[in-house]
Amino acid sequence: MTSFLQLAIALTIIISAAKLGGYLSYRIGQPSVLGELMVGIILGPSVMNFLNFPYFMDEHLPEVIHQMAEMGVLLLMFLAGLDLHLSDLLKSGKVAALAGSLGVVLPLALGTGTGLLFSMNAQSSLFVGLILSATSVSISAQTLMELKVLRSRVGIGLLGAAVFDDILVLLGLSIFTALMQPALGSGFISILWIVVKMIFFLGVASLLGWWIFPRLSRLITSLPISQGLIAFAFVIILFYGWTAETIGQMAAITGAFLAGLWFGRTTEKKRLHSGIATIAYGVFVPVFFINIGLSANARELTGESGLLMLVLVLVAVISKVLGSGSGALLGGFTRREALQLGVGMISRGEVGLIIAAVGIEEGLIQPSVFSAIVGVVILTTVITPILLKVLYPKSKKVQINTQNTPGGA
Repeated sequence: MTSFLQLAIALTIIISAAKLGGYLSYRIGQPSVLGELMVGIILGPSVMNFLNFPYFMDEHLPEVIHQMAEMGVLLLMFLAGLDLHLSDLLKSGKVAALAGSLGVVLPLALGTGTGLLFSMNAQSSLFVGLILSATSVSISAQTLMELKVLRSRVGIGLLGAAVFDDILVLLGLSIFTALMQPALGSGFISILWIVVKMIFFLGVASLLGWWIFPRLSRLITSLPISQGLIAFAFVIILFYGWTAETIGQMAAITGAFLAGLWFGRTTEKKRLHSGIATIAYGVFVPVFFINIGLSANARELTGESGLLMLVLVLVAVISKVLGSGSGALLGGFTRREALQLGVGMISRGEVGLIIAAVGIEEGLIQPSVFSAIVGVVILTTVITPILLKVLYPKSKKVQINTQNTPGGA
């Protein structure tokens, strides 16, 4: 059996199961993303481990699916940026800065304390705190799209806070690795250089988006090129994701979100949304949600690592709700809005996994701790859409935002 045919049947199972799970979740009054996540856990090594069935002999198949999942999260964050107005995001600057900053500080402190409590050394404990400081709003953004409240005060503040969170956590990771260098002076120079590259990327990417995107979008639309505008946007999503990591030392999802934000200023916004959403929700986003479950193996959690995971989940939830929620309160949000924003920041998603992977590669955390972290990522990702659904009564959805956005089901 060829590798392509194995990939073909694997994707057939993944996409079909994701859509079925999303539909069933919707039928019981929950966001469709929850059903897709649960299906991923069932298909993964925790239950079925279907990629290890005798039929799937290609050792590269899981990696191919993972890469498709990465594409899914880029498209999802592009759509989240496309759905926002830049002016709205700028208005949330105070809330975003406070919620994003406090949403990093408190998890860092509590996560470090938890590591010390479980007899880890100071270095490993601090790194665990750094992992818990991360957030991934791709799940929250999808849920808010389904609830039609992405452009509410909370939705806009949440995405802005996530950008601040992403910058601070990745800067913290860079500082952490730089300070591990033997020469302290070169470490500080490395930190300064990283900050310069972040500022450079954000400045150049924003300048291009503000000046070039509208003009090129109009030009490409007028040319006799089949789906030229969609192809152009797709290329920019990939390019911005690549430059965010390689030049800006930031997560690729930040680059994709920034691309969507600037494309949202163009007159072709609706056409872009329709075209990219078709690709994203039809193929790549379901693969992303399923892949989260495929990366988890609950069977590896036994004894102390299982207890560590449960404690870290509790710390992860409390620290984000209190940290980001307090920042939202200080920024002028009501208590309910602050709670909604804090809950939206709970999911650690792929950002937490990326940082944890760096930790295990550098020997900063043990394999048992890594397994516990993966469990934290899965559980925080699963509970976030459930809690957001509870915090947004059905009767208020349309009043907050009547924009029609596609759901994950």
